[in-house]
Amino acid sequence: MMPDLPGYLMTCLRTGKLAFLAILVSGGIVLQILACALYNNWWPMLTVIMYVPLPMPLLFFVGSDSSSLLTVSDSGWANATKFLTGASAVGSIAIPVILKHAGVIGWGALAMELSSFFVFVTAIMCYLGMGNEDDYSML
Repeated sequence: MMPDLPGYLMTCLRTGKLAFLAILVSGGIVLQILACALYNNWWPMLTVIMYVPLPMPLLFFVGSDSSSLLTVSDSGWANATKFLTGASAVGSIAIPVILKHAGVIGWGALAMELSSFFVFVTAIMCYLGMGNEDDYSML
């Protein structure tokens, strides 16, 4: 990235990126819990069921090449990964919307659930972008 910077400064920048990811994930968890606690309705926690399998296809099928997610590929495993990740993402949005349509949760809980989802997606995208240049990559 920036080879002319001293080593201690590069370590500080990497630590800042890791702290930013931790803050994003923590913010998403707080929004998820607040969507339930503020409205005294714990049904929105059903979206956690979809958050757990969301990264699993990425971890199992893609391996060490995360750039294959952003390109067109002929690999069946890469296509299966994209499909399963997309299905989990759609489920993460659909569950709170269905709960709102059924009258189980209110507009505030729906807004907090969707904002929690977008915070998690931002964290995952930042992680994938950071994984190409840092030592924090598992993919």
